[in-house]
Amino acid sequence: MSKQNLSQAEPFFNPHVEALPKYNAGLTLASARAASGLERIARLASNENPYGCSPAVQQALADGAVELWRYSDPSCELLRAALGKRLDVELGNIVVGNGSEEMIAAASRAFLTAGGIALTVAPCFGLHEIEPLAVGASVTKIPMTAELDFDVTGLEAALAQAPNILFLPSPWNPVGAALDRDGLARLIEAAPATTLFVLDEAYREFVSDAIPDGLEMLRRTQRPYIVLRTFSKAFGLAGLRVGYAVCSSPRIAKMLAAAKTPFNVNAMAQAAAVAALGDEAWMNAAVNRLTVERDRVSKALRNLGLRVARSEGNFLFFDAARDSAQLATALLKAGVVVKPWLEPGYRTFIRVSTGTVAENDQFLDALRAIVR
Repeated sequence: MSKQNLSQAEPFFNPHVEALPKYNAGLTLASARAASGLERIARLASNENPYGCSPAVQQALADGAVELWRYSDPSCELLRAALGKRLDVELGNIVVGNGSEEMIAAASRAFLTAGGIALTVAPCFGLHEIEPLAVGASVTKIPMTAELDFDVTGLEAALAQAPNILFLPSPWNPVGAALDRDGLARLIEAAPATTLFVLDEAYREFVSDAIPDGLEMLRRTQRPYIVLRTFSKAFGLAGLRVGYAVCSSPRIAKMLAAAKTPFNVNAMAQAAAVAALGDEAWMNAAVNRLTVERDRVSKALRNLGLRVARSEGNFLFFDAARDSAQLATALLKAGVVVKPWLEPGYRTFIRVSTGTVAENDQFLDALRAIVR
């Protein structure tokens, strides 16, 4: 081969990966300060717990028990044991991931191939679309209703086509709605035995008493399922990246585990998650504060004449009736970071996380100055 041909040569680019949409991540604190010129930033784009994590977590990480020079436990035995006891689930049915996001990727690798079909909702959590596309599958998305809620009838019709996987968020990121008992029961019944029912309950800890426990409902059926949960939200461990999957059978769990890397959850994350489970009272207190604030902000947005979806998470999704990216830029100038929704069909919507009282007031003051 000539030197000219060598200089023009390129490696093979996986066309499925090359064509992937970009994940819409929130701005970092440093980026927000640089863009706004302000020191005081309300970070309301990534649905984190602004109250942080339990003091028990910080103590666990400070006491020197984690050997940073050793590989972490690849099977996450202590954490899986704690989760199994908490959920009354056999350890062989639990897989721990580098955030529940890794479990979405692993499920796509394990249960989809080129030509497969994944079903989800629109607007969608980005990785429910990105990960199936990365393995060459197609994605069918059922839009939310005019009332900003699940189209259960539309999902039932799509399930009749026997997709390989259903990625169903409840509470629904980014919208906030959660399925009631009747709605979830209808979709469980509609799912064919060949469809893997993946229920993403990342925001489970925030729901009201009216919302059923999806894991409890699914475990009473004979259908194949995976229930995803995380420590990133209510437990305040977003920076450590630890989530988990509860599977309907050891075989599904084994497939999921085989599709991830062996040392996927670092030792500090494992220790932190075990400590967090030991102090659920702290987590529940933080959740209570956040849900009160969420409802206060929701009322304030409605008083501004904006359409706001009902929410069972620690965030709100509202129609700003204008270009969301432009509005997000204007808010950033006031030191407020939100997430403009960039998915086609929803580009006038904003998702705003629930922050502290001060952060929420900063957001509302900035928004009122813009929309009035």
